[in-house]
Amino acid sequence: MFKRAIYKEIWDELAADKAMVFISGARQAGKTVFAREIIAGEFKNNVYFNWDIIRDKKKLIEDPAFFQKVNRRDNSAPLVIFDEIHKYKNWKNYLKGVYDEFSKEYQFLVSGSGRLDIYQKGGDSLAGRYLQMHLFPFTIAELSAKRRAFADFIKNPIEGFDLNPAKATSGLWDALFELGGFPEPFIKGKKTFWNKWSQAYAKQILQEDIRSVIDLKNVDTVEILFSLVPSKTGSPLSINNIAQDLRVAFETVKNWLTIFERFYLVFRISPWTNKVSRAITKEKKAYLFNYPLIQEEGARFENMVALELLRAVYNWNERGYGRFSLHYIRNKEKTEVDFVITDNNRPFLLAETKLSDEEPAKSLLNFQSVFNIPAVQFVNKEGIFKYIRNGSNKALIVTAHRWLSCLP
Repeated sequence: MFKRAIYKEIWDELAADKAMVFISGARQAGKTVFAREIIAGEFKNNVYFNWDIIRDKKKLIEDPAFFQKVNRRDNSAPLVIFDEIHKYKNWKNYLKGVYDEFSKEYQFLVSGSGRLDIYQKGGDSLAGRYLQMHLFPFTIAELSAKRRAFADFIKNPIEGFDLNPAKATSGLWDALFELGGFPEPFIKGKKTFWNKWSQAYAKQILQEDIRSVIDLKNVDTVEILFSLVPSKTGSPLSINNIAQDLRVAFETVKNWLTIFERFYLVFRISPWTNKVSRAITKEKKAYLFNYPLIQEEGARFENMVALELLRAVYNWNERGYGRFSLHYIRNKEKTEVDFVITDNNRPFLLAETKLSDEEPAKSLLNFQSVFNIPAVQFVNKEGIFKYIRNGSNKALIVTAHRWLSCLP
């Protein structure tokens, strides 16, 4: 079983600063297993609570401070894990009270397959009482264990990475391309299992998880909407066009897409602009966490890169390295670059994906000339490593897994 070293580092840092840490992520991304890894490595005294287990629900309702009654092995502070507690109607008020009364005596890990940081149902604010981390499905950087130090990366992201085209990295990338990064199908290593797992996974979230916390009507139409996303990956998503196709209101589709994001079925990235208010109104691109659903190989490849970059951006922010975000960039002439990473809304790195084209994209070079920042073009083809001069800058053309496996 793969140890989740990236997230263990983040957990250690956050837990040292705050008694309550929220771990959010897609269902079956490995949150519960990760929590048990933490218990095994650090906490002799621990309590595991899961809202989906009836006896645990009863325990909390009858005695909100039930965790005090567990026998301890020593005098060290216990870790109390609340799993899927966001499904409890009064979860925010409950955790607020628990933190205020017990934060000096206990450590709390709160995990869930919904967006704990933005989910609004549940009452009083938890502001200032927790730190947040996100656990992603496997990515090539996590699996390869070749990550660069962030301090080195930030100085020059297109130089200094491992130039060795390791066969192991290539094999891992091919497996991710075929099976995705969710631990169970990835570890099983069989496309037939992924097919069965994937069908059950989408239905479980759409028909059970979402409906357990949201009054969702027209489930059939929602399932149709989700089925459309794989064919629209990598292009600005027109909510208006989808609404017309499905014969529903614009706001309805907008709300459904937001629900998909909250439950980690999709993630969306917005176009970069100097004026944040303008970016809010522009069409976003949608990508999938379970990206093998995408049939078109170029779009699937772009989705894989998007998830790798998103994982890095979230992790950097959670470790306090800056205020990074992931966008795409497009001008009035509709010239576009797939990705731009920003820090404090200032472009830091441009990235383009090409399935097999080794020639640098003109749009990538043009935008690099405008911003004077590093640029990289990822190719899903072995043996590619080139630097292309672009005025006073240079752009890197590289086999995707060679660079992404070193991403901090």
